[in-house]
Amino acid sequence: MIETVRPGVTAEQAKVVIFDFDGTLSLIRSGWIDVMVPLCVEHLAACGSKESETELRAVVDEFVWRLTGKETIYQMMALAEAIAERGGNPLTPAAYKKMYLDRLWLKIRDRIENLRAGRVNPDAFLVPGARALLEGFAARGLRLYLASGTDDANVKEEAALLGVAPFFEGRIFGAQEDLSSFSKAILVRQIVSRAGFEANELLVFGDGYVEIEEVKKVGGIAVGLATAEPECLAIDEWKRQRLIRVGADFIIPNYIQIQELTAALFPASASVR
Repeated sequence: MIETVRPGVTAEQAKVVIFDFDGTLSLIRSGWIDVMVPLCVEHLAACGSKESETELRAVVDEFVWRLTGKETIYQMMALAEAIAERGGNPLTPAAYKKMYLDRLWLKIRDRIENLRAGRVNPDAFLVPGARALLEGFAARGLRLYLASGTDDANVKEEAALLGVAPFFEGRIFGAQEDLSSFSKAILVRQIVSRAGFEANELLVFGDGYVEIEEVKKVGGIAVGLATAEPECLAIDEWKRQRLIRVGADFIIPNYIQIQELTAALFPASASVR
């Protein structure tokens, strides 16, 4: 199912496509939110405020979603701020990030190790239809970028394990320790600032707030992945509403209906083969 949120919008002029990674292409880290949210709620509850677990979860859900797509450290900064607001003595955001990554590793370790050992088909950890979409876009001559809030070394390894790194030809960008050196906003600005580049030549695919917002700020076209993980066969209504709110032009659950998606994005062009 492809939902056209803004009829008449197309990506016919697109020359550059930015993809988010986790939840947009990769399912290696599927379930990460079920690690991060309980961790944050646990530390907020330890502050001894009178808020219920439900109330604390609402606080966490808000900042985790709002910062999804940015480097993980920003969510940990928000956690530290929320703890301080409740009279707690927060650790450094880096300490919370390590706790989160340690817990996440327990969840995804087998996936990574099985991919490294070649014991599993990489397509098992791609959003359905993703490889065919990338192949079609490459055949169109589109310039593809991969931008992730996951640490740079990890996203590059995981893209390689999934066999999608070659589509991006070195244009893979992940979180850096120096927050001023890379962000999705910086990447979008760099692309748009190139001589002769027009806003309507930029297309983005993402399942988070940040990448959609940044591309819409400059007037590009945005496809929101409101996919219900890990099956990725249906729309997650919670994601859908938030992606539409931030500016998504189209909403999809996966890339299975590639011909329909291509017709919506490039109505005057031949279908992706």
